[in-house]
Amino acid sequence: MCGIVGVLGNHEAAPILVEALKRLEYRGYDSAGIATVNNGALRRRRAVGKLVNLSDLLVHEPLAGKSGIGHTRWATHGAPSVSNAHPHRAGAVAVVHNGIIENYKELRAELLNCGMEFRTETDTETVALMTERYLQEGLPPADAAFKTLDQLEGAFALAFLFDGEEDLIVAARKGSPLAIGHGNGEMFVGSDAIALAPLTDRITYLEEGDRAVVTRAGAEIRGANGELVNRETKTIQIDATQVDKGGHKHFMAKEIAEQPHVIAEAIRHYLPVEEDEVRLPGEVDFSQVERLTMVACGTAYYACVTAKYWFEQIAKLPVEVDIASEFRYREPPIPSKTLALFVSQSGETADTLAALRYCQEKADKILSVVNVPESSIARESDLALPIFAGPEIGVASTKAFTCQLTVLLALALKAACDRGHLSAEEMAGYATAIRGLPNVLSSALEQNEAIRQAALKVSEARDVLFLGRGLMFPLALEGALKLKEISYIHAEAYASGELKHGPIALIDKNMPVVVLTPKDTLFDKSVSNMQEVLARKGKVLMISDQDGIDEAGDDVWCAIRMPRIKEALSPILYAIPAQLLAYHTAVAKGTDVDQPRNLAKSVTVE
Repeated sequence: MCGIVGVLGNHEAAPILVEALKRLEYRGYDSAGIATVNNGALRRRRAVGKLVNLSDLLVHEPLAGKSGIGHTRWATHGAPSVSNAHPHRAGAVAVVHNGIIENYKELRAELLNCGMEFRTETDTETVALMTERYLQEGLPPADAAFKTLDQLEGAFALAFLFDGEEDLIVAARKGSPLAIGHGNGEMFVGSDAIALAPLTDRITYLEEGDRAVVTRAGAEIRGANGELVNRETKTIQIDATQVDKGGHKHFMAKEIAEQPHVIAEAIRHYLPVEEDEVRLPGEVDFSQVERLTMVACGTAYYACVTAKYWFEQIAKLPVEVDIASEFRYREPPIPSKTLALFVSQSGETADTLAALRYCQEKADKILSVVNVPESSIARESDLALPIFAGPEIGVASTKAFTCQLTVLLALALKAACDRGHLSAEEMAGYATAIRGLPNVLSSALEQNEAIRQAALKVSEARDVLFLGRGLMFPLALEGALKLKEISYIHAEAYASGELKHGPIALIDKNMPVVVLTPKDTLFDKSVSNMQEVLARKGKVLMISDQDGIDEAGDDVWCAIRMPRIKEALSPILYAIPAQLLAYHTAVAKGTDVDQPRNLAKSVTVE
């Protein structure tokens, strides 16, 4: 969602704020703005659209001052416009906000009764006006902000800047992440460590309900109950080059290309060299687990659906997979001896975090698979399993998905060994195959040009179907999602056997049908379904290995060849052509690959 940043520095704040916002633009890009205090005067600049529009504005209307806050917006309340852009100002206070104020209508009515005037459609303006009201009543700035915070319901990360206060930012979080950075005589605030990486490597993560008074001398942090608290300051190592495009046209292209490397990193941590045993960063005994509940959103949900096959087929462990946004509202019973597993790239996904909290005190153990070890989901789990993907900037998840799959497969193998369903010899075979994954993925990436040529044809379609059986069914779902996300082509995915139960009515000569079908145990059934499409003049784009392509014959519209791989590992491999097909289709259509319309990277509101 929205990205926020704050600076109490020794240099002009505006260029520092804009540069930090560039690193947060993956969180929102409907509009952007900054506010600074200079010689006691609070001023702001805002612009609609991408951050470059704000940069252009600042060339013509610069802002001086060494203290400031900034924001890049993903719209929740109110359409993208200058008036709705952050920072929001009311009198002597400016506010930037990530999240949703759920009781803003009640607060708005109260403020209207007090004669306060609203100028925007946003919930955030309520925060600014409420704080200004308390300032007018004579409260000091920090006290006015704190009293406002006491009135708010919902999820938020907030930063307040005040007229006449060049050494003060008030920061608070509830449900949305926020970090404080420590410099030498400087202090910073940011939605995540990526924004602050060029400024400092010393980070304090605010915990749920925390509020902080930040000055250049440091940060005084109070907990949800108002008591002074100490939060650990950690040294974070984020290589600045990790958030550059590295010579690629788009972050997504770079992140697709990075998959052999980052998956090799994950393999080294979970399958140490010369060991044929999965190593976890903590204890989990699957022999005592009777049921596994997996919860996630979006692409992470499809990683869970894939892992369900692994856990049930290899470890013989019953698995329930749920969409996080529905899970707790269903109020599912959590039987004894249940392990709950939550998957999230950011570790801050609001629905997934809420589902985790529902399972606390109910499940025997809570595990998470995350890309950010300091995230809320990681901190609130009994054991967090990092995926080692590194920063992922493209909104459409690529390397995080395949790293999630790699870690989940390792976990399923650990479960199988614990439960006595995998011999040492069988485990050694899996270990060998997994260690060969980076080379196999590199071979798949060599098909980039063939996939690009296929994408040129797909880009002309209005609708696309994806089909898969077994382990390829979740990959079909993920492939359709990727195509929708970044090319804006309507795409649907079905288990191949369901084709004749309705979707086959859509097949005609204009309908591309992407069939994911390695030469596996279900290949013959997949080919039968593919023939049903061909018989109705559907245009089949077949993704398979050479044996599969040879057996399928010459009737397919287009064939993309993948290397041969152990069947259980095929979802990790076949994610590559699905990602590249979506990427090249989007490029052909001229859409914004890294920042597709209406989407944001980290969904921190329900």
